[in-house]
Amino acid sequence: VQLVDSGGGSVQAGGSLRLSCAASGYIYSNYCMAWFRQAPGEEREAVASIDTNHRITYADSVKGRFTLSQDNAKNTLYLQMNSLKPEDTAMYYCATTLTFCYGVLRVRDYPYWGQGTQVTVSS
Repeated sequence: VQLVDSGGGSVQAGGSLRLSCAASGYIYSNYCMAWFRQAPGEEREAVASIDTNHRITYADSVKGRFTLSQDNAKNTLYLQMNSLKPEDTAMYYCATTLTFCYGVLRVRDYPYWGQGTQVTVSS
């Protein structure tokens, strides 16, 4: 399977963006998927994830501002980002395990990644 990330861009603080992650192959709707981000000089961190029970978990820093969703018919994962802040600036990646899973996983648990899409928020 190939994951293609898109939707990034440059916005001012307070603005919104919607990221998309399109899967070229079939991804079962109950497979685990997630959005991560990585700023220069920083470690890759989880932003939002969804597990086999469709439980969605958000990083504390984005709760109330970001929303993860899926369109199973389109094999696409989305991340709606509102009220963006300069500290949200990073490369954003989607990832999948291509397996069932439960709870929140670590970066190393995801073997399949998109190429990333850059989000830049100016103050």
